[in-house]
Amino acid sequence: MLGGLLCCVGLVAASFSTSVIELYLTVGFIGGLGLAFNLQPALTIIGKYFYKKRPMANGLAMAGSPVFLSTLAPFNQFLFNTFGWKGSFMILGGILLNACVAGALMRPVESKPTTKAQNKICETELESRVKKGHKNQSLWEKINNYLDFSLFKHRGFLIYLSGNVIMFLGFFAPVIFLAPYAKDKGIDEYSAAFLLSVMAFVDMFARPAVGFIANTKLVRPRIQYFFSFAIMFTGVCHLLCPLAEDYISLVFYAIFFGLGFGSVSSILFESLMDLVGAQRFSSAVGLVTIVECCPVLLGPPLAGKISHQGKQKASNQ
Repeated sequence: MLGGLLCCVGLVAASFSTSVIELYLTVGFIGGLGLAFNLQPALTIIGKYFYKKRPMANGLAMAGSPVFLSTLAPFNQFLFNTFGWKGSFMILGGILLNACVAGALMRPVESKPTTKAQNKICETELESRVKKGHKNQSLWEKINNYLDFSLFKHRGFLIYLSGNVIMFLGFFAPVIFLAPYAKDKGIDEYSAAFLLSVMAFVDMFARPAVGFIANTKLVRPRIQYFFSFAIMFTGVCHLLCPLAEDYISLVFYAIFFGLGFGSVSSILFESLMDLVGAQRFSSAVGLVTIVECCPVLLGPPLAGKISHQGKQKASNQ
């Protein structure tokens, strides 16, 4: 609920911004903090609610993002043309306030009923352990209760993290540059924005479908290989993108890109939970998202820099 409120405050405050620095603070810091508060509980609570059908639950939960993304590109264009950028930020802030409703629906799993005597014994034992723990714990141990840094000794976690750092350098860049790339090919702005809708529409169905496949007896024990295949498929799609010269070929690229993007997103955190287990998953997600912030932040500017230099060389020739 706090995450939804922060997202709303960040975007509404952005509508009153007068400089890029203020947009960094409102949309980037406040809005980003709100999205972080939304993501962490939503991912963790799936592991609490589900076990047997957890990959399918992850796929269905992740399918909510492309549902919104499929309409967001043309909707943003409509808002910008009708209300301007300030009005667009205010309307989007109101929409993101609905995340508070989703947060209110999340409830902890109830434990099995026990007798009153057993409850009292358990409560007294827990209280005594907590008091002793607080007295003996150092600052580092207290931090380690929330972020389990021993995960950095876990070989599988380190391989997963290093691979994701490389992947996230370019994972979101095609989403950002697909519409501008289409405009450079001479396609009008609404048709270019529609490519994102096509990608998101395919993504919307790919996530639950891949989650269902990942939940099968054949794939679930080999989910790490399935995750690697999804990453390779997405990478091949991007390598073939420069061959798309007209709008029809870009639509086909958007379809396959949506399939790959949805496949990776569907099992991204399921593969992490498979590596570290449900008990350490919340700490693992926290550490992974902290480390992945750097490539996610640097990837699009680096892609923009490379694109700008490529255009300069082409114009000089």
